[in-house]
Amino acid sequence: MVLTQAQPAPGTEAVKTVPPAVDLVLGASACCLACVFTNPLEVVKTRMQLQGELRARGTYPRPYRGLVSSVAAVARADGLWGLQKGLAAGLLYQGLMNGVRFYCYSLACQTGLAQQPGGTVIAGAVAGALGAFVGSPAYLVKTQLQAQTVASVAVGHQHQHQSVLDALETIWRQQGLLGLWRGVGGAVPRVMVGSAAQLATFASAKTWVQEKQWLSEDSWLVALAGGMISSIAVVAVMTPFDVVSTRLYNQPVDTAGRGQLYGGLTDCLVKICQQEGPLALYKGLGPAYLRLGPHTILSMLFWDELRKLARPNQHQDT
Repeated sequence: MVLTQAQPAPGTEAVKTVPPAVDLVLGASACCLACVFTNPLEVVKTRMQLQGELRARGTYPRPYRGLVSSVAAVARADGLWGLQKGLAAGLLYQGLMNGVRFYCYSLACQTGLAQQPGGTVIAGAVAGALGAFVGSPAYLVKTQLQAQTVASVAVGHQHQHQSVLDALETIWRQQGLLGLWRGVGGAVPRVMVGSAAQLATFASAKTWVQEKQWLSEDSWLVALAGGMISSIAVVAVMTPFDVVSTRLYNQPVDTAGRGQLYGGLTDCLVKICQQEGPLALYKGLGPAYLRLGPHTILSMLFWDELRKLARPNQHQDT
């Protein structure tokens, strides 16, 4: 059984859908499970994206050089638990963002919007934008916590938060409510393009694999294959926005709550390209793929399998 938006057939197939409220819970749960496994790569990716901020290549120290050495550098500086820095904030973000994202996407599928030409891309983008906005405060805190480390390997601005609650309280007290959504201008396009690529390509790839009849239609390997294909598209379009989003969230602010390095999405893109070169938009690509790849595969696999478990109870009476 393929995803709802890829199977608009009449009759009994329409009964086998999952309610949007159930998709909210399933989507949030699946992505939180994936986050536990992939958070160490998120820590490394964040550090690499902040390394050499607004400095020309070769003019700054590089404590993070490649995935393996970067993992070792984090472990030496912060201990093994340092590889799970920001995990609580990451779980909060995944629950909020993906709960909203999957709910809205499922709603679009059930109302028939996703069956229109280009509907899966539009539905995925809109659902991702709404999810990113809701989850933005958690991503802000996650980024700042993951950047924090000892001075010898520190990159980017160091905010010195003690915990998720301390970070939220500090930002609220110093910058007000709007301060919790600082940097959302970079997060929304980041998740929009990533969500559109993920949801659209996962559905299409899963359908293609099923049509080839290489695997049993209900096999979890179908969802695995769809997730693997989807992850390539996600990383390709999302990484530049990911770098910008990390920079916007982590930059220091003045007394008025304005960023001291970047004025927004466009300003950040221009400054990175001018001062670091266009390739800097793909800083941390290795860990980004190794993080986004497994995260996409695991979250879409968990989501798909959980939806299968949720369906039988829904259409037993048919």
